Amino acid sequence: MNAPGHLPPDRGAQAREAHRVTLIGAVIDLAVGLLKIVAGWLVGSAALIADGIHSFSDLVTDGFVMAATHFGRQAPDSDHPYGHGRIETLATLWLGSVLIFVAGGIAWASLTRLLAGEPIPAPGLWAIGVAVASLAAKEWIFRYTMIVAKRIRSRLLEANAWHSRSDALSTGVVLVGLVAAQLGAGWVDAVAAIIVGIMVGQVGWRLLWESGRELIDTALPENDQVQMKAIAEAVPGVDSVHDLRTRSVGSHVVLDLHIVVPPRLTVSEAHEIGNTVSRQLRNAYPELADVTFHIDPEDDSDQIEHSLRPGLPLRQDVESMLDEAWQDCPAWQDRVALDLHYLAEQIDVSVYVSELPPQQSLEEAAQELRQASHELTWLGRLRVWQGPGKG
Repeated sequence: MNAPGHLPPDRGAQAREAHRVTLIGAVIDLAVGLLKIVAGWLVGSAALIADGIHSFSDLVTDGFVMAATHFGRQAPDSDHPYGHGRIETLATLWLGSVLIFVAGGIAWASLTRLLAGEPIPAPGLWAIGVAVASLAAKEWIFRYTMIVAKRIRSRLLEANAWHSRSDALSTGVVLVGLVAAQLGAGWVDAVAAIIVGIMVGQVGWRLLWESGRELIDTALPENDQVQMKAIAEAVPGVDSVHDLRTRSVGSHVVLDLHIVVPPRLTVSEAHEIGNTVSRQLRNAYPELADVTFHIDPEDDSDQIEHSLRPGLPLRQDVESMLDEAWQDCPAWQDRVALDLHYLAEQIDVSVYVSELPPQQSLEEAAQELRQASHELTWLGRLRVWQGPGKG
């Protein structure tokens, strides 16, 4: 069953914080992109123009990120019980695709220019100054965005931060090309533009790879799974844990696991043990948005699914068959409660009686019941108790 945890984060506040930092980044991208393209066009620097296009690609993706964080951070509803985190995943996938497309265009145009041997004039110190200012601005927005991304645990915002960092790195390469062109080695500018394209493409491929893995429900890293299992098994009353499965939904994680408890615990006690496991896991991993646990009275991790095996009779059928077999037994006629435990492919039965004939002990009553039900192959351990029973 699904276990409640601590209070969920304020998704609206997270979305607003993500919008604020993305909007600041968009303003910087607009200013920086215009400066790069104008300066590159005036001095004839392909690398600076390419870098300006990269900045404008940041501007486009900033708008997409704002839309994705708005819808992706909405609370779960009847159509999306796990929330809307996959919107952020799809946006990250799109962001990676855009980067690869831009990278290919930059690299191809610069390679063509390099092979054509077009002369590249010295850019001048003011163009170099534009590159330096651009690098500083993009590095600042990278650090600011990354701080917010980690605080609200947004993988999409983190990807956008790295998009800004890729622009800063590419500007650094462009700066090298501009300095080289100023010193007379103009061909370095075209080579720098090609390197920029490769760097942008690498970032795009990484985003595609990570978001693709999330879409096919790739589990968390092995060390996280081992740690989660250890946390669960450390809870008093837990014998073991198996079938622990994790997957990411946007910036959140979904976990389900089987918890093995002592076989004769009451349902309520076993359920509270499961709730404690859920609380401990959520405290250790705040990104857990949903924890679903299944209580097992025995370890069935090496067996096929119970639903695929022939089932044991349920209480209504059990009582009917026992009534037919034990109709002449005093212990059965005087019963006040009946407990059933489904263990090891059999049903253990505990019969609670108010009183027995003076000449019959509890052991004798149990023996009489056993002899009368020898044809019931599903009957496991049989005990007779005197008292009101556990119900």
